[in-house]
Amino acid sequence: MEAATPPPLIPLLPDTNPGVRRFLDARFRSAADLAAAADVEAEIRGCCAELGASVSDLSARLKEAAAAYSSRREAAGSALRSVRGGLGALIASTSEKGVGEEVEVGTEKMLFEQLPALASEVARVEMVREYAETALKLDSLVGDVEDAISSLVTGKLKTLGGNSEKTHHVAIGYLKNIEDLLASVTMTRPQWSRLLSAVDHRVDRSLAVLRPQAIVDHRALLSSLGWPPSLAGTKFSSTNSGKQAEIVNPLFSMSGDLKSKYSESFLSLCSLQELQKRRKARQLKGHNVDNQLRQPLWVIEELVNPISVAAQHHFSKWAEKPEFVFALAYKIIRDFVDSMDEILQPLVDKANLIGYSCREEWISGMVIALSTYLVKEIFPKQIELLQESNSSDAGSTPYQARVSWLSLIDLMISFDKRTQDLVMSTGLLLTVKDDDNWQRISVLSVFCDRPDWLEVWAEIERQETFDKLKSAMELEKNWSTVIQGTMLEYETDDYKSPAITVAIQQGLSLLIDRARPIPSITLRAEFIRMSASPIISEFLGCMLRRCQEAEGLTALADDNALFKVSQCINAARYLESTLTEWCEDVFFLEMENLPVNSVGGCIFQQEIDHLKEFRVEWVNKISTVILRTFDARSRDYLKNKRQWLEKSEGYAVSRTFLDSIDYIQGQISKLEGGLNALDFVTVWRSVANGVDQLLFSGIFTSSTKISNSGADRLHGDLSVLFAVFSAWCVRPEGFFPRLSEGLRLLKLDEKQLRDGITDKDRLKEYGIRHLTAADTEKIIKNRVYEA
Repeated sequence: MEAATPPPLIPLLPDTNPGVRRFLDARFRSAADLAAAADVEAEIRGCCAELGASVSDLSARLKEAAAAYSSRREAAGSALRSVRGGLGALIASTSEKGVGEEVEVGTEKMLFEQLPALASEVARVEMVREYAETALKLDSLVGDVEDAISSLVTGKLKTLGGNSEKTHHVAIGYLKNIEDLLASVTMTRPQWSRLLSAVDHRVDRSLAVLRPQAIVDHRALLSSLGWPPSLAGTKFSSTNSGKQAEIVNPLFSMSGDLKSKYSESFLSLCSLQELQKRRKARQLKGHNVDNQLRQPLWVIEELVNPISVAAQHHFSKWAEKPEFVFALAYKIIRDFVDSMDEILQPLVDKANLIGYSCREEWISGMVIALSTYLVKEIFPKQIELLQESNSSDAGSTPYQARVSWLSLIDLMISFDKRTQDLVMSTGLLLTVKDDDNWQRISVLSVFCDRPDWLEVWAEIERQETFDKLKSAMELEKNWSTVIQGTMLEYETDDYKSPAITVAIQQGLSLLIDRARPIPSITLRAEFIRMSASPIISEFLGCMLRRCQEAEGLTALADDNALFKVSQCINAARYLESTLTEWCEDVFFLEMENLPVNSVGGCIFQQEIDHLKEFRVEWVNKISTVILRTFDARSRDYLKNKRQWLEKSEGYAVSRTFLDSIDYIQGQISKLEGGLNALDFVTVWRSVANGVDQLLFSGIFTSSTKISNSGADRLHGDLSVLFAVFSAWCVRPEGFFPRLSEGLRLLKLDEKQLRDGITDKDRLKEYGIRHLTAADTEKIIKNRVYEA
């Protein structure tokens, strides 16, 4: 007898849905599970109610769309009927029989006049039809997006065996289609602004749900990957202990289904960001917002945020040891940067996110996290330390507080250099090399938001530099020792500048080098103005005091005083030339026309002008002293007017005139050995011009009668004068134009003078170009010719 077959627990209908069968098999695995049938029934009824509500909502929306379509169709139909009626009237008017020639001419004229209106009506109807089709298509796509997002939130698709990543891709695909359509409408129909605004509003609501949900799912995947990795036990306190152990990188160790899911989630976020970038570009088209469209890479932010939070736990233990903070931050950046290139960059490229480097975004994210920690924790303590050091009961001296600040700045500059080397190590420059992007990979960007801290830094740097230079400026040896340096204008000569100028130049160079890493042109200019410019002003003040001291003691008549002033002039010339040369560098050319540079041009233009004014002033004073002494020594020579009428046998130069010329020769020779070439030329030319004016006014325009013998005597005296100045020029007569031309007039024959040469053209014929007609007439009048 055969055993009876046990009946199935649940009758199986032939048309049972496989999904329902799987659902029942999962809930009722044994007879004991039948006790929970009431709960399962309640759950099924609840799901059915939700689905019914969803269906009702979709039905209502479908009715609204159908009604809108119907109204638009009626309007289009009415317009088409109107056009059809117009065309029928035209056909009827042209098909009537028995109409004469005049009527045909009138009809053709009427048709010609109605054609523009007809064409306009046809175009309007076509636009209405296109608008209706576009609106319906957009409404359908937006509805698909909202359905997909609704299913994602309620978990309906997961119940049917789907996953959130696929749902994200479905919704993002619909959104991309919408964006393509909106971009086309923006280009071809910009007047449909209300339609664009309405669609953007609905899409924004959908994105407000989609992006947070995608980020939540991505974070869950990161957590399952083991991100962030543990930082406990990381050793980096000694930089000379060999290669440091790297932190375990979960991105390299993921595999299988987990790697596939992470890649899908990564692509979803990248695609979503690319879509958002396109939408912003369309909405802000026509506005100058190039850098505003660029946002940090969302997927990299999700890697940076958790690991930076974990790192801050260690940072908090090293508030007094900031070097450990920078060491850990750099180690995290370095240990994960390769995975950015090898694993994540191909996914970013696949998502068509143009202009993004995962390496650069990773470094930027960690740098910004470190900068935030510095702003909140480290710098406030440094400011507090500086303030306390200035009080009477301070536990540390101002010097110690300044050293602590400068040590922190050194760590920041070193950190920036190493991280920027990581960015450049692939052989690629920054994707966008400007201040905004430079600030993203520099911890010195903390000063961009806190200019008061920049002012503190500049003041500390200025004080430290000035303290070192002050003792050097007070040491007399640095002023007496001359350095060698070829001048650009005179390659064979040098500046003859004192050694102190080298110390000043090096101090200024160090301050400028400190400003170079600052990631802002404006802040670099401000730092230089606050730190380097006062140093130049202090040095200029020191030179001015030395010159005034020399002038007050001996009125520059003493050789030592003259040497001291000459050294200050040489120092001013050297520093002026150095600053001018620096200003031609690209680093300083970028700073021109900034608000901080009130005078315009070079950032040091004001200091260059002050140095030039100082140099010109004291060069003129030296020339004035020489001319004043020459005037005193030649006074008896100029008062002796009888000598120009006396007959003399043989050639003899006046002793008093020789004494005056010997003084000039001695003083200028001394200056030649002490002054730089450019200012020495200025001095002797100025002296020559002064001597020319002094002798001309004392001899030629003072009603002095000059005979033939007197003219010969004067020619001999002036020949000695010209011979003295021939040591510094080839044609000295050219630097004494009045004396030379006056002597030329004295050599003219009486007959030539009697013919009259005071006419301007006649004067030019005789080479007289610097004397006026009045001077010429006076010289001719005082000329005495012997029989």
